[in-house]
Amino acid sequence: MENMWAKIGETAGAIYNLLKEKGDMSLSKLENSLRKKGYNSNIIKMAVGWLAREDNVEVLKDDRKWIIKLKK
Repeated sequence: MENMWAKIGETAGAIYNLLKEKGDMSLSKLENSLRKKGYNSNIIKMAVGWLAREDNVEVLKDDRKWIIKLKK
């Protein structure tokens, strides 16, 4: 069985770096970018939650989409 905490942590790092490089992204765009690199959609959502809980990102709801942005 795979260590999920390590996988979620690794994915959180990839999300953080992607947001730092590209800026704010919708959740769907973030998922699409990371899935192309082999990341799992469910793990991506868990990693966004991890980053939000650690107060590293803001998760905002637009009319039709979720926006993820780094906290300054």
